[in-house]
Amino acid sequence: MALFRAIFHIVETKRGFMAQSIEQAMRGFAPSLPLAVAYSGGADSSALLHLCARRWPGQVFAIHVHHGLQAAADGFAQHCQQVCAGLGVPLALAYVDARPQAGQSPEDAARQHRYRALVEQAQHGFAQPAASMALAQHADDQVETLLLALSRGAGVAGLAAMPAQWQRGGLDWHRPLLAVAGQALRDWLVAQQLTWVEDPTNLQTDYTRNRIRQQLLPVLEQLFPQFRSTFARSCSHAAQAKALLQELAAQDAQATGLPPQIHALQHLSPARQANVLRYWLWQQHRTSPSTAQLAELQRLVQACRTRGHNIHLKVGSGFVGRDGTHLQWCGWVQSPSSGSSKP
Repeated sequence: MALFRAIFHIVETKRGFMAQSIEQAMRGFAPSLPLAVAYSGGADSSALLHLCARRWPGQVFAIHVHHGLQAAADGFAQHCQQVCAGLGVPLALAYVDARPQAGQSPEDAARQHRYRALVEQAQHGFAQPAASMALAQHADDQVETLLLALSRGAGVAGLAAMPAQWQRGGLDWHRPLLAVAGQALRDWLVAQQLTWVEDPTNLQTDYTRNRIRQQLLPVLEQLFPQFRSTFARSCSHAAQAKALLQELAAQDAQATGLPPQIHALQHLSPARQANVLRYWLWQQHRTSPSTAQLAELQRLVQACRTRGHNIHLKVGSGFVGRDGTHLQWCGWVQSPSSGSSKP
C-alpha cells in the first residue's frame, strides 16, 4: 500500500509539473487581439483553443481547415463546430484541395494550402479581422522538426526548427506551446474533462514524423529525460545564428543589389556569397536551393567573366538565369515534353 501511494504521488507530482508548464507558457503569451486559433479538433489545438477562449473571452476566433484528404474529415469539422458553439467562439471553416502537385510531398502541399487558408480566413472570415494567429505545435513537434532537419543535413536555418513568433500575411504568428510536452496537453484535457478527436493518420508509420514520434521519442525519453528542453536550447542557439546570418545577408545585399549583380557577388567570399544568394531567393521568391544547386550556381557565377557567358539553372521552384550584369529569377516550370516554359 505504501508503494502504491508513493507511485501515485510521483505521477501526480509529474502531472503538476506538466500543468505548471502549460500555465507558464500561457502567462508568457501576450498576442495582439483579436486572436485566431488554428483548430484541427485534435488534442493540441483543442487545449490551445480552450486556454485562449478562457483567457480572452469574446476576443478569440477559431479556424478549421478541411483538407478533404480522408473520410474522417467531415467528422472533424462537425466536432469543431460543436465545441466552438459550446464555447461561444466564432468558427470559420475553410475547404481546400490539398492534393500535391507533381514533385511535391503531401505534407508540404497540405502545409502550404493550410497557411493560405488560415491567412484568408483570419483576414476575411470574421466580422473583425484577426490581429494574431496561434498554432498549437508543442515541444515534441519541435523535436521532430529538429530531427528531420538533422536527417536531411540541414544548415543553421533548418536546425533553428520552428520559430515561436514571426510575421506573415499581415498577421503576428505565435506558437505559445513550444516548451510544453504533448502528453502534458492531453493530461490537461483529461483533467478538464474536455474532448478531442484523434486523427487516424497519426498512427500510420509510412510518415517519417509518425515513426519518430512512436519509435524514437520513447528511446530519447529513456536516455535523455530532459531532451525536450536541451533540444529546444540548441534550436534557440541555431535561431540566433540564423538571425546573424540574415543581418549579414541584408548588409551584403546593399552592395550586390537584389537581384544581385554578378560582379559584386564575385567579390564576396564563398560563404557570404552563398548566404546572400539564399537571402535573395527566399526573401524575394520564397524558394530555397538545395546544397548541390547552390554550389552549382556559385560555380557559374564565378565562371561568368564575359558578356556571352550564359546562366540557366534549376534552383528551388524555378530557374536562375542571367540578365546582362545581374542574375534573374524565372519562377516557371520547364515542360519536359516540349521544352517550353509555362507559369
